[in-house]
Amino acid sequence: MLASATESSPEAAVYGEGAVARAAHAFRQPASILRHTATGAVGVATTRTAGPGEEALGVLPPLYPEWLGDRAFNEVHGLRFSYVAGAMANGIATSDIVIAMARAGMLGFFGSAGLSPDAVNAGLDRIEGALGSGSVSNASWGANLIHSPNEPDLEAAVADLFIRRGVRRVSASAYMGLTEPLVRYAFSGVRRQGGGVARHNYVFAKISRPEVARHMMAPPPSELLESLVQKGQLTGAEAALAKNLPVAEDITVESDSGGHTDNQPLGAVFPVIAMQRDKAVAEFGRAIRVGAAGGLGTPASIAAAFGYGADFVLTGSVNQSAVESGLSVEGKKLLAQASMADVGMAPAADMFEMGVEVQVLKRGTMFGPRAHRLYAAYRQFDSIEAMPEAFRANLEKQVLGDSCAAIWERTRAFFAERDPREVERAEKDPKHRMALVFRWYLGLSSKWAIAGEASRRLDYQIWCGPAMGAFNDWVRGSFLEAPENRSVAQIALNLLEGAAVVTRAHQLRSYGAPVPASAFAFEPRPLAIA
Repeated sequence: MLASATESSPEAAVYGEGAVARAAHAFRQPASILRHTATGAVGVATTRTAGPGEEALGVLPPLYPEWLGDRAFNEVHGLRFSYVAGAMANGIATSDIVIAMARAGMLGFFGSAGLSPDAVNAGLDRIEGALGSGSVSNASWGANLIHSPNEPDLEAAVADLFIRRGVRRVSASAYMGLTEPLVRYAFSGVRRQGGGVARHNYVFAKISRPEVARHMMAPPPSELLESLVQKGQLTGAEAALAKNLPVAEDITVESDSGGHTDNQPLGAVFPVIAMQRDKAVAEFGRAIRVGAAGGLGTPASIAAAFGYGADFVLTGSVNQSAVESGLSVEGKKLLAQASMADVGMAPAADMFEMGVEVQVLKRGTMFGPRAHRLYAAYRQFDSIEAMPEAFRANLEKQVLGDSCAAIWERTRAFFAERDPREVERAEKDPKHRMALVFRWYLGLSSKWAIAGEASRRLDYQIWCGPAMGAFNDWVRGSFLEAPENRSVAQIALNLLEGAAVVTRAHQLRSYGAPVPASAFAFEPRPLAIA
């Protein structure tokens, strides 16, 4: 806890700007807002109430980082802080991130998207080995369930795995509508309890569009529930209860972020989704919590998100540079050098043919322009064979790093084992075969960044939003500037501690206290959980 605002002169302690700034930083102490009756000056004291010649305007109670956000969110999920570390795909959000977050009283999602079921199983084993499982564990954690339009069987298999393994929370991402695997997970184990309805599983729906939020905040269509009952994937009792429950009771509003993003500013999209939530709560009678994500890399941005009314905050890009992250050391160094302008959009591997893009790091990598060259070629030609020989040779040398024929053979072998239908389709449709060859590069580029593949250094695909640059600016000159000091817990604790400082400074200013700019500044420092 920071020292209280005291000086040798009581007058200076109460009314000096320096004292006000110190009072903002001493947010764990109560603050008396005082007006000097003779001068009309407004000041603050943390050690006394109004004295002679002073009028008390109000008293601010102690403020704690644990109180930022919604208390009900913490109670439902067994957390100390309303803070979540997002599910960065391909295992970048490692089991170690999940474990560290749980031990700090926060929630972490394992980045299971893009991993094989065996790799997901191994990650879950590690988490449960450290935190326990079922009734043995009091820790809260989750994993990612990503919509996979090109691989629906994989989405279903992962949802089934989570149900069998007892994963109680999923971060549902990239959904444009409802799918059977998502609905099955959401309502498996739902039951009547104590005169109400209790959920066994919780869906954190990651959305950035009102039309998607509408699906997640409402009960699923009856025909979808009936299909699941007919397949034996939900019981009749579970389906009956699901008809009156929203699919997700935790909504993560994603603004401008790394990876899949609509580049929406949080100040525009969050209030719209919050109003939708209010209508859904009135209609269905269930509490729906709305959190904020995207662009959160400084204490001020965290405080602003809570100021919008966010029940919780979720960070992503900044955790990629943490020591527990699955990204390579070289990749973390690149992130630690990034500014807010060092990000851009590039074609996405999982939705390449649809023209969907992801936000990635530009500085130190050529992935973005090279990926755009592949998409331009896909749009221009109907097959690999239709490309002029010189054009294809140039693409193979400057982008792919191998011949299209050799890449297709490896891709063919991969899908022959994973999904033979892709091979059958590609052999009938040359344009689809070309797409699979190009997706080989897009898919492996993120894995090269994770593995630190030196020969493909310029091809690293690192998902990154502007929050990373803002974070780097904030921590410059502090112990968090060096990537080797960036643990997810220290990142989170410093962001929350700083957000509490900013919140207290705003409270003081709302009472008319002369709050200087220095009151809003918080320098990162090693923090421990008391």
